[in-house]
Amino acid sequence: MPREIAFLDAYMPAIVPIFILGAMLTWVLDRLLARTGLYRAVWHPSLFRASLLVCVCTTLGLFVYG
Repeated sequence: MPREIAFLDAYMPAIVPIFILGAMLTWVLDRLLARTGLYRAVWHPSLFRASLLVCVCTTLGLFVYG
């Protein structure tokens, strides 16, 4: 069953704030991974960043919808 969140008297799906939070967490993780030099061992850094965003948002979504 989809969950909705009331924000300023408007209902929005819970996935919207999850995506925003996931994007912020991904940005922090990206900065940490860049400082450690992990991106030198990654074949395609942009694809790695996109998949990291998907994994973080999916994990957060499982806590809400699971």
